[in-house]
Amino acid sequence: MPHTTHAAKIPRKQPGTKHKATDYHKQIAEAAYFHAEHRGFNGGDPVAGWLAAEAEIKAASNKDKADSTH
Repeated sequence: MPHTTHAAKIPRKQPGTKHKATDYHKQIAEAAYFHAEHRGFNGGDPVAGWLAAEAEIKAASNKDKADSTH
């Protein structure tokens, strides 16, 4: 009998649903883009720009959470 492998089942996104991770990454990408635009797209490290934008988005998110608890 030949050996067969079974493909892992990958969960698929349901139509009409929105994933928070996707929105989060979009926010980071947009912030990183604006930082690059601000410096005229000259120089800079894309990874460092992404990480700085991510830190900025996280800080804003944490501030929003803290503000909503008061």
